Amino acid sequence: MNSSINISNKVLKTLRLKNPKLLLLESCNNLSQLKIIHGYMIRTHIIFDIFAASRLISLCINNPSFGPFSLNYAHNIFSQIETPNLFMYNALIKGFSGENPIKGFEFYVRMLRANIVPDNLSFPFLVRACAQLEGIDMGIQAHGQIVKHGFENDVYVQNSLVYMYSMCGDIKAANEVFSRMLSPNVVSWTSIIAGFNKIGDVEMARELFDKMPERNLVTWSTMINGYAKNNCFEKAVELFQVLKDKGIKANETVMVSVISSYAHLGAIELGEKAHDYVVKNNLSLNVILGTALVDMYARCGSIEKAIKVFDQMPERDVLSWTALIAGFAMHGYAEKAIWFFSKMVNSGLKPRDITFTSLLSACSHGGLVEKGLELFESMKRNYGIEPRLEHYGCVVDLLGRAGKLAEAEKFVLEMPVKPNVPIWGALLGACRIHRNAEIAERVGNILIPLLPEHSGYYVLLSNIYARTNRWENVETMRQMMKEKGVKKPPGYSLIEVDGKVHNFKMGDKLHPEIEMIERKWDEILRKIRLAGYTGNTSDALFDIDEEEKENALHRHSEKLAIAYGVMRTEAPAPIRIVKNLRVCEDCHTATKLISKVFGRELIVRDRNRFHHFREGSCSCMDYW
Repeated sequence: MNSSINISNKVLKTLRLKNPKLLLLESCNNLSQLKIIHGYMIRTHIIFDIFAASRLISLCINNPSFGPFSLNYAHNIFSQIETPNLFMYNALIKGFSGENPIKGFEFYVRMLRANIVPDNLSFPFLVRACAQLEGIDMGIQAHGQIVKHGFENDVYVQNSLVYMYSMCGDIKAANEVFSRMLSPNVVSWTSIIAGFNKIGDVEMARELFDKMPERNLVTWSTMINGYAKNNCFEKAVELFQVLKDKGIKANETVMVSVISSYAHLGAIELGEKAHDYVVKNNLSLNVILGTALVDMYARCGSIEKAIKVFDQMPERDVLSWTALIAGFAMHGYAEKAIWFFSKMVNSGLKPRDITFTSLLSACSHGGLVEKGLELFESMKRNYGIEPRLEHYGCVVDLLGRAGKLAEAEKFVLEMPVKPNVPIWGALLGACRIHRNAEIAERVGNILIPLLPEHSGYYVLLSNIYARTNRWENVETMRQMMKEKGVKKPPGYSLIEVDGKVHNFKMGDKLHPEIEMIERKWDEILRKIRLAGYTGNTSDALFDIDEEEKENALHRHSEKLAIAYGVMRTEAPAPIRIVKNLRVCEDCHTATKLISKVFGRELIVRDRNRFHHFREGSCSCMDYW
């Protein structure tokens, strides 16, 4: 209260000495001060000066530090003015174009109805409102207004159109506007690059990036983020290296894309260097960057470092907590995931649907059936969150992994929403674990017609038949795949050694050290056979004979990656592998024995979860 009185006294003193219309407003630092000044302007009738009122509205719009209520306050001031001018309308269109795009569009319509002619400043923010909504139809109408009022050659208006069409996914229209620009600037080039990235054409985006006459940090960020969003993670980190080589300092936005790329590659050494870059360059550990680091360390197999970063974050939101909970889920630490969830709720944050996806996944991997079902029921009851298909899929996985196949099938058939392919796939996967050919057959008859080109379900069902000696059905699956031209996608495994990511594929012969790697694997194979390894061909391709199966097993991508890891790293450093497919049973058995015979810790991230192999056992307890 005293602070407000002091401000008011300062305001009055300034008014007595100088021109109140300008200097008072220029001295304003926050919304509380602005309200005091506004009140004084009403009492002294200065508010009726159209210029002073316009400046008051402009202050509300152009000062984000005033807080989230300043935009509504500007609207209230506007509504009390009898004849608002073009400047005021433009200010409101600008303000609402980001926060409430529909309202921004409404102010433009009101302006036209008031017979006020728009200028070149009206349209960039009107078009931005359309981009925010990704409303191509509204964008086309705005484009029509631009042509009608003769601003189609204004560079700022053209930039906004390129950006809008790019964000709406109409790259043809964006490119047409861009190609008509006489002097496209860095904003124009960046917007068209973003458009090509959005539709997945990163090659064209990079071609434009290399061609543009000048780049700013936003351009670099757009291209690196485009690579990351389109799963070109190696390209993203390569471009980041180019940026550093040119002596350009990255900002927080660039580092989020880079760190996310390292997370997907499982490249912890490079991820740690990126973290060091953030610290050394005094970048702000904001919520988004901090969350990216938590996710990176968790995905790279170091949940301890993920927790450390999480604890160091000055501010956390629900996504930060969810990233850590998801990390615990991936590593199979169900109890810790639940404990951190409780801690998050007690802190006053409300969980989101993605939080429950991670929680239910943790319960599934940890075998916590009752707790998982309890959390599923609490979603709507306690938090008002309607379960989505992902949550139903997690419950099916939870029941199926626990061997409750009949209950899982009943749950799917009684779902209030139509089950999708992943849900049926989760049930089929559970049938594989528990060798239930009867339910598997029913599920397969539903699943395969839904996604006839997906090889995984044919192979999964075939292997279930093979394990139950139903060889005629195995042959039927083989013929179906052959007739439909379905092929199994190649598996690959990544391993990072000395800051470089190596990619291995099954039967790989391309690696420059492949002969040494194969000799190392033969040595590993001899030693683990002495420890009891026999080779399990049940998950191998079902259309080759046993001798070929055994040879194929020994050339699986993760075995080559492990051999390279044993060859090029030394204990106690763990060997970290990232695999794009689920670990097969044979590789899982072999890796357990390798950890025992060679005294090495191996951390393997497959499509579903992490496996920590130590002293002959796995953290998943053979439950994956």
